[in-house]
Amino acid sequence: MNYNNRIFRVVNNSENGDTSSETTFYYKQEGDILTSIYSGGNIVSGHLMGLVDENGNINMRYHHINNEREIMTGICLSTPEILEDGRIRLHEEWRWTNGDQSSGRSTVEEIV
Repeated sequence: MNYNNRIFRVVNNSENGDTSSETTFYYKQEGDILTSIYSGGNIVSGHLMGLVDENGNINMRYHHINNEREIMTGICLSTPEILEDGRIRLHEEWRWTNGDQSSGRSTVEEIV
C-alpha cells in the first residue's frame, strides 16, 4: 500500500486527543518511509514520520504545537481499511509520550 500524495481528515478521536474533524494530514511516502505535515482545528503545526509494513500498517511518531502553544509528542500504530469506494480509512491507537502519557483511539479517512 502506498500513501504518497493522499490527504486524510479525522473522523473521530478520543477526548484526550488534540486532533479533530478540522485537522488535515498530507501524506508523502518514499519506499517504506512515510512523512506528513498536518494542521487545523487545535493543531497549529504538526509533523509525523513512520514506517509502512507490507500490510500497509504504519508505525509512526508525531509532534505538533497546539493552540495552547504546547509542544505535544506521541506514538501511533495505524491499521488500514479499504472502503467500498476505494478510499483508505486508518484505525489508530496512539499514546502521548509527554504530558499525562495517556492513550486513545482515532479514525482518519482519505478525502478526495
